[in-house]
Amino acid sequence: MLKSEEELLKKLSIADLERANAYAKDLGRGLQIVRSFPQGVTIFGSARLPQEHRYCRLAYELGGLLAKNGHAVVTGGGPGIMEAASHGAYEVGGRSIGLNITLIHEQFPNPYLTDCLTFEYFFARKVSLAMSSKVFVFFPGGFGTMDELSEILCLMQEKKMPTMPVFLLGEDYWKGFDKMIGKMIALKLISVSDTGLFKITDNPMEVVKAANKIGHPKVSENYYDGFREASKIMRMAELNRPNPSGGNQVSI
Repeated sequence: MLKSEEELLKKLSIADLERANAYAKDLGRGLQIVRSFPQGVTIFGSARLPQEHRYCRLAYELGGLLAKNGHAVVTGGGPGIMEAASHGAYEVGGRSIGLNITLIHEQFPNPYLTDCLTFEYFFARKVSLAMSSKVFVFFPGGFGTMDELSEILCLMQEKKMPTMPVFLLGEDYWKGFDKMIGKMIALKLISVSDTGLFKITDNPMEVVKAANKIGHPKVSENYYDGFREASKIMRMAELNRPNPSGGNQVSI
């Protein structure tokens, strides 16, 4: 253990240590279930929409299509969009994983899950939802869905996670988001190339085709394995790349 780590532990209170252990336990349980199935397709969206809503019907269709093509469907495990996608996969005999969380509002496990784990902490759940996936799908949703979307896009933008296909289903809903992206580009808050991190569509087959193209990774393999080391190598190569004006790149 480094001296700085020893000093940090001395400064932490018993409550801090108990809290840190609880975080680690929650995350460890999540990573354990992630390692029990091949990376699949993670579907995000509102828990508040009724099953007869057209977005839920679309999620149900997508869940069935993915399962028929051998892809695990991963959701937050609750009602609304999550239940619809889980139902579609479950009905055709597919694997439907629910990474649930205890909330004061509407969250409870839906009845169409083949695997379910309930988290206490959002960050542990979000890490597990990300590491479960080779393709991400975002249906219309509220603050939670927007939080998950912005974090995934930010992590991919900053090369903190592997770049994977991200689909926003529901063109009429996401056109407002697309307009905001345009404003960000105009103010140079993001780069034009960042728009390539996601695709807005109404066609669930685009998601299925992307998942089929990636294929079916082994249970023992995960796209995050070795990613940190690969990122370091890429970063060092970028820093050592010759500068057109002479010398090497030095910005970090």
